[in-house]
Amino acid sequence: MKTLLWILGAAWLGLAACSRPEAVSTPKPPAVSVAAVAQRPVPVYGQYVGQTEAVKTVEVRARVEGFIDRQAAPDGADVRVGDLLFVIDPRPFEASLRQAQANVARDGAQLLQTEAALVQREADVQQAQANLERDQAQLENARTQERRYRTLLQQELVAGEQYDQLRTNMTALAATVQADRAAFENAKAALAAARATIENARAVIRADEAAVDSARLQLGYTSIRSPLDGRMGRAEVRVGSLVGKGDATLLATVSTLDPMYVSFSVSEREALQVWRRRQSELQARPGASGITITLPDDSAYAHAGRLDFVDRAVDPRTGTLALRAAFPNPERLLQPGQYVRLRVLLEERPGALVVPQAAVQESQGSASVFVVGQDKTVQARTVRMGPRVGTLWVVEEGVEPGEQVVIKGLQQVRAGMRVEPSLETVPPAPAGS
Repeated sequence: MKTLLWILGAAWLGLAACSRPEAVSTPKPPAVSVAAVAQRPVPVYGQYVGQTEAVKTVEVRARVEGFIDRQAAPDGADVRVGDLLFVIDPRPFEASLRQAQANVARDGAQLLQTEAALVQREADVQQAQANLERDQAQLENARTQERRYRTLLQQELVAGEQYDQLRTNMTALAATVQADRAAFENAKAALAAARATIENARAVIRADEAAVDSARLQLGYTSIRSPLDGRMGRAEVRVGSLVGKGDATLLATVSTLDPMYVSFSVSEREALQVWRRRQSELQARPGASGITITLPDDSAYAHAGRLDFVDRAVDPRTGTLALRAAFPNPERLLQPGQYVRLRVLLEERPGALVVPQAAVQESQGSASVFVVGQDKTVQARTVRMGPRVGTLWVVEEGVEPGEQVVIKGLQQVRAGMRVEPSLETVPPAPAGS
């Protein structure tokens, strides 16, 4: 009985305790960090992947046939214009040059002999002409005598034997003149032949001199020199190899390193931005660039580049336009064939709205921010985002300048909640150039 009374008493006390009213406590609003939507000039960059290529690349090839006698420049050597790279055995070409020079000397001596003969032929012509003129004069005198004696003979003033002797002498002189004329013509023909022989000898010498020039040129081709300043790649042949037989054997490749091209492609829309930007920069600041690259080890390249080529047409297969930038490369850090990341300044927006990237929440292709009103109430707002600039993000639509967005404490706030905001300063946007 006592036990039952004790149980009933304990139960009554418990009900009494539960029926007491408790003091209701209001939860404190969560503390969050906010930043004001800023309006600032913002550079807009395009990010691309590009590949380096040498401004000039020359294949060094053998131009004569022979065996490689020596490799003067080691593989991978930095070379200057005119530096010796390879030597082809020059001995066969030196012998050919000496033979050609000997031919010039031999034919030169023959020319001298022919010129001496020409002088003799000219003297012969002069002698034949003199003989002809002398005998012609004697013939004319004999004819005059014959006419005089013929008259005297008709008058019987001279003997017939005397007249016959004069006439015979005239006939002999006529024959001599005929012989002189033939001798004179023969002498002239011999002179013409001598002159033709001289012209032929001179032509032979000119051919010999051309052969000397060719032999000297072929000998020069045995010393292969660098055609430009740059770096020689790996040699494609070794000492003792036969080169130039049937084709121009590739010996090595030399490429320039400073400056260096970087080729990349952009979309059609971005191509217009790049082109307009380039035109405005060329008009305002001819030396401006706005193009930087990041090396394969993620380090920033120290030198800015300039756009130097825009292709004539968009590739219809990819919808992209090929571009090329030139970068100084004094330290030779860039090598042909490297892949690098380019950042190209597309435009500068003078009054863009920016928020810290930490304020933006992305979900299923949309973005939103928490905006804290003047009454400290949180409002969820959908926004349309633009390009990222450093730690900031351009807001195209959805917020107004000066509005405060939550950047820290996003996990503990919901739309409609009251918060205790703490204002932080928005960092400046990176410089545009």
